[in-house]
Amino acid sequence: MIEFIEQHNHFLFNILPDFLRNKWLITFYNIVFFVLLIKTANFFIEKFLNKVCKYKDDFEVQKQLITLKSIIKSIVDTVIFAFGVMYILNNLGVDIRPIMTAAGVLGVAVGFGAKRFFEDIITGLSLLLSGQIRVGDYVEISSHQGVVENVDIKLIQLRDMQGRVHYIRNGMVDTIINYSREFSYYVFDIGVSYDTDIDFVINTLKEIDEEFKNTANSKNYVLAPLEIFGIDKFDDSAIVIKARIKTTPIKQWAVGREFNGFIKKKFDEKGIEIPFPQRTVHIMNEGK
Repeated sequence: MIEFIEQHNHFLFNILPDFLRNKWLITFYNIVFFVLLIKTANFFIEKFLNKVCKYKDDFEVQKQLITLKSIIKSIVDTVIFAFGVMYILNNLGVDIRPIMTAAGVLGVAVGFGAKRFFEDIITGLSLLLSGQIRVGDYVEISSHQGVVENVDIKLIQLRDMQGRVHYIRNGMVDTIINYSREFSYYVFDIGVSYDTDIDFVINTLKEIDEEFKNTANSKNYVLAPLEIFGIDKFDDSAIVIKARIKTTPIKQWAVGREFNGFIKKKFDEKGIEIPFPQRTVHIMNEGK
């Protein structure tokens, strides 16, 4: 790298007229060179990872590559920038050894007061390398839920259903609940009245599942038949049947909303009552 830059500077000295042969103009050309080098590196990183994504059919792998793209570019840019600054200073005749020594001492001093900063970086690298969280995942972190828009070595950026953006320091991450890892489930709690034949309800749910897989708009997101677990509990005014449907990542809510519409329509056709809370009041007429 250094030899190439030296050849580049020597070439400039040979082609430039005498009045342009000064260290400040050469410094300007070197700055332009390093900026172009950063842009070129980013271009090839982007192109390479995009090409890899096209050959990977696994959606989970694609999300991991997209997440790693920003951190790789950030590291490469930092290395080139640091090298460029040192080279330009050295080319201007500035002895960079005292600067590097001072920077090392300052770094140690600052390090004692920058525990949170380094904690964020270490945790961020751990999260990125382990693949616990990727751009496009729907996650819950410290009671904050949303789609991951960006992950770097310092912050996680989530956007919730209302469009609000949550910025969470990596060092604050203790537990991550990922709703979109490989597959998702939409869980149904279906309440029916106490005088309803449960076997009839279960058979009706199976009919709905078959119809849904053939006609629903979100049928392509369904990965497996509806699982019906049976009676889950007895509420005050309903018997609750629990079931779940397996979907592709993040599509569980879209599938669930449409499936709920199918349930309502089919239950109305079959005369299955979906009860609402009721209270019976007895009025005692006490004679005197």
